[in-house]
Amino acid sequence: MSKSYSLYQPKEFIPLIFDSPHSGQSYPEEFNFTCDRGALEKAEDKYVDDLFNHATNIGAPLLCANFPRSFLDVNRAVDDIDEELLSEPWPEHYDIMPAPSNRSYAGIGLIRRLVQPGVPVYDHALAPKEIYQRIQKYYYPYHEKLSELIDHAHYHYGQVWHINCHSMPSSSTRHGALGRVNPFNPPDFVLGDRDGTSCDIDFTHSIRDFLTSLGYKVAINDPYKGVELVEKYSAPNTGRHSLQIEICRSLYLNEETYEKSKNYDKLKANITKLINYCAEYTHSNLISIAAD
Repeated sequence: MSKSYSLYQPKEFIPLIFDSPHSGQSYPEEFNFTCDRGALEKAEDKYVDDLFNHATNIGAPLLCANFPRSFLDVNRAVDDIDEELLSEPWPEHYDIMPAPSNRSYAGIGLIRRLVQPGVPVYDHALAPKEIYQRIQKYYYPYHEKLSELIDHAHYHYGQVWHINCHSMPSSSTRHGALGRVNPFNPPDFVLGDRDGTSCDIDFTHSIRDFLTSLGYKVAINDPYKGVELVEKYSAPNTGRHSLQIEICRSLYLNEETYEKSKNYDKLKANITKLINYCAEYTHSNLISIAAD
């Protein structure tokens, strides 16, 4: 098994794929962080891999990153490199050149500079070679496997639905990570389809309506629209649909201790119902396509 990921794969598959890129808890020896580890652990999407582990029972692969997002974030563009982290200029002969986004400027790019505002992950700069090696060893294997799963499903069925699974702190839903969420009606789930460009809007609305039927409050693209893993592998006009799901952590864990709360089993049971619903949606849409 790759150090980069764990893949839980059913023997027989349907064109429905789940991935959890931020639930990894295996801290590589080469991390060499100097901040408090507890702060790093609060950046994890803890237990999300477990919440969605029913996927293989209905024929859907589940791909999970093994390493923490604070070490390297596969949900960033490969060139979203924070140049403030570098100990020396980036070599021109590398096949990747830094193109930092606003996330890097905020210290949360491909390689994190800050564990929280004003608190650095490291007390030293990183050599470009070290970052490049992380990309080769951890980033590319995860992306290559997800791409392979999506391509394989699309080749056999002509359609594929990809669910990118995350959790979000309750503070982001109360105050609005991007300043848009209604603080008086914070969502339990946020669905991100990049403003309707990463999957058929019917899929997004169907998931919203199903979660609403279970009693949850659901927002779409507010405040999270989906990032690299939703954008890169989606092409709805060719039958490749990607949807990001964010679950409010207060639904299932204590956000101070990061231990499971008494509501964990209830949420997991409802996530299992959601997975079953996604499988039913997949089957029904394949049938309707075949009938056209």
